[in-house]
Amino acid sequence: MVELKTAAGIERMRVTGRFIAGVLAELRAKAQIGVNLLELEAFVRERIRERGAVSCYWDYSPSFGRGPFRNTICLSVNDAVLHGLPFDYDLRDGDVLSMDLAVSIDGWVADSATTVIVGEAAPEDVRLVRATELALDAAIEAAQPGNRIGDISAAIAAVAREHGYPVNTEFGGHGLGRTMHEDPHISNDGVAGRAFRLKPGLTIAIEPWFARTTDRVVTDADGWTIRSADGSRTAHSEHTVAVTADGPQVLTRA
Repeated sequence: MVELKTAAGIERMRVTGRFIAGVLAELRAKAQIGVNLLELEAFVRERIRERGAVSCYWDYSPSFGRGPFRNTICLSVNDAVLHGLPFDYDLRDGDVLSMDLAVSIDGWVADSATTVIVGEAAPEDVRLVRATELALDAAIEAAQPGNRIGDISAAIAAVAREHGYPVNTEFGGHGLGRTMHEDPHISNDGVAGRAFRLKPGLTIAIEPWFARTTDRVVTDADGWTIRSADGSRTAHSEHTVAVTADGPQVLTRA
């Protein structure tokens, strides 16, 4: 069931979104050569504790994972793109790191992800990361009242195809608000003009992610970390967006 939020609810989600944006900005600065992923996890855990927020990942046990998830952020390196479990790993020059964070403050959830390149960036990695950012921008622009979910999905896929990247449709965006995952599902590929009509009050997480040369994924033995099936590099960008009568509003920008 799709729940439309009131203006007051959207403002509460914006509070959460701004907190997440701030933490991700700090993490982007901290993600340097030699920094351990567990240090980043510990930093996020402390920031959540200080704010009195609640991690949406801690104890998360969906059907596709080997739960419960016992971390407060997903950290995915290089060919890993989603649900990466933080582990004892020191970041290296040229690593591509995706960071995905979802928390609840006073019962209202927001969710966002960003990808950074550690140290010296290879041009092909810069292009991949930028493609996810451009796809996110296009998808947000498509999130107009009266449009449909398919318009968002088609906007993402158009950017992927323009850059020559295949699109996986197993994992995509989703509704959110009181919980991290609500209806509707938002595929990263679809047909414009199809599916659920966008209405003011709809709050969604839009999250394009691409692998450079495949649309297939595999899951690590940890039961969580999702990687490109061919080992190619990946990237992931995500914002929480509210559909309003005045157009889309991004709730996870600082």
